[in-house]
Amino acid sequence: MRTKEADRTKIITLNIAVAAALFCLATATLAFADEPVSIDLAFITHLDANMAEQDVYIERIKGSGEVWRVTAGDHNMNAPLYKTAVEVQHDPFNADAVGPYPKGEPLGMTLGDWLKHSGTGRYTCNGSEGRIEMDFKGLVPNGVYTVWHAFITIPPPVPFTGTLDIPLGARDGSESVFKADRNGNAKFVHDFVPCLQMSDIWTTSMVAINYHSDGRTYGGHPGSFGNRSHIPLFSMLPKRAGLE
Repeated sequence: MRTKEADRTKIITLNIAVAAALFCLATATLAFADEPVSIDLAFITHLDANMAEQDVYIERIKGSGEVWRVTAGDHNMNAPLYKTAVEVQHDPFNADAVGPYPKGEPLGMTLGDWLKHSGTGRYTCNGSEGRIEMDFKGLVPNGVYTVWHAFITIPPPVPFTGTLDIPLGARDGSESVFKADRNGNAKFVHDFVPCLQMSDIWTTSMVAINYHSDGRTYGGHPGSFGNRSHIPLFSMLPKRAGLE
């Protein structure tokens, strides 16, 4: 008889496999590692990947002082979103980790506003030099954002221990910052060395953007998830060349 833990591990593995199959790009198989690489980036939400939104919360019981992560079952686009009162670590593969959590300040937006975040981009690598060009719409007007190169092990550990988050470009985070305009649009273009690390058989690699609701950035650290930092979009990177 299979144990509950074995079933849960299987579900987690299937979730990440499905997400990778849906959103890794057709250019995933690259002929040679030393050839120039050009990849289109398709940014998605956690909901798109069949996961709960990790860093924005709704109040299910008014006056309770508690909030819950947004899930696929939440259809009220007018529901106001909240921060948490304390940092809440990501746990995207655990369906039981949706809450409740202590309620923090209002984020000043609705669920519909949050889900307007969208983005496309292109990443190229020639030799050791990388270049990323990204266009975003539906961002928080005048909002402060940063760009991250993140990694998750395959299969993810149980319990989940988080992602490895590295700021794009300089390790002090100084090159990863951008700001939306008053209409919620932004363009981010940056050249850097070395190139990004692709996914492999042990890790899924991705590019993510991070909204800083306090208007501050934290150098080489993404900040306190849930109450200061909030991930709206990410794009998975394909496997590096030469892998089956």
